Amino acid sequence: GYGHTVPLSDGGKAFCIIYSVIGIPFTLLFLTAVVQRIIVYVTRRPVLYFHIRWGFSKQVVAIIHAMVLGFITVSCFFLIPAAIFSVLEDDWNFLESFYFCFISLSTIGLGDYVPGEGYNQKFRELYKIGITCYLLMGLIAMLVVLETFCELHELKKFRKLFYVKKDKEEDQVHIMEHDQLSFSSISDQAASMKDDQKANEPFVNSQSPTSNDSSLNN
Repeated sequence: GYGHTVPLSDGGKAFCIIYSVIGIPFTLLFLTAVVQRIIVYVTRRPVLYFHIRWGFSKQVVAIIHAMVLGFITVSCFFLIPAAIFSVLEDDWNFLESFYFCFISLSTIGLGDYVPGEGYNQKFRELYKIGITCYLLMGLIAMLVVLETFCELHELKKFRKLFYVKKDKEEDQVHIMEHDQLSFSSISDQAASMKDDQKANEPFVNSQSPTSNDSSLNN
């Protein structure tokens, strides 16, 4: 939201709120689903291919792949578009164009630079559609790069430094208490089952061993 186009009426503001509440989560779900499918073909399979086919270390291949992918993304979605915007926009230089690309793809969207707002802008509608496609593809590319870097083994180790460590002694105490409760309940159930079996069995007159031997001799 650059802020150069805003609703003025009460109905337009109410519709904007409802539309945003519904549209933003669906947009995030869409981007997440697309990124999860793209990263399989762009990151995981190439890294696995070089690891299995050429025998390189998986961690080294992942780092090199992330660096190459980041360089390609910066070139295709920052440097080249900045050069194009600096040509199409009369009042923008390369730094201002690069600033617009960064502010837009980082989802900051300050709105101080908005393309296609000049009075002498040619093919304004087509230009706006092209910018929309560029922003959508740029957001997907940025998410793919971020997900690729997040899967690096070294970055995972760095992230673990900020995790909350659990107390192992407390966990073991809880496990022991749970085991004791389970064992006591099992023993209680077994004892009750034995008592029920004894109560249900008929009374049998026990015979002495001598009588059994005499009957066998007879």
